[in-house]
Amino acid sequence: MEKEEESAGFRKELVSKLMHLHLEEGKTKVSADALLVVAELLRVFVQEAAARAARQAKSEDLEVVDVEHVEKILPQLLLDF
Repeated sequence: MEKEEESAGFRKELVSKLMHLHLEEGKTKVSADALLVVAELLRVFVQEAAARAARQAKSEDLEVVDVEHVEKILPQLLLDF
């Protein structure tokens, strides 16, 4: 069951790499718990973006979500997070 949960989210290695790319000091260490929290935040953010983009497409009577739908919901999504 743990494998299923891991495949539905972001891998710790990817989150670690992303964080270290954006940290100003190269010597900063990130704990395993912090990586898990950030990975969960990213998972929730992506799920919410997908759901909002789908609702936006549906409100325009479209069945396919396009990048334009994501662009329309992004400002409010960023404010909410």
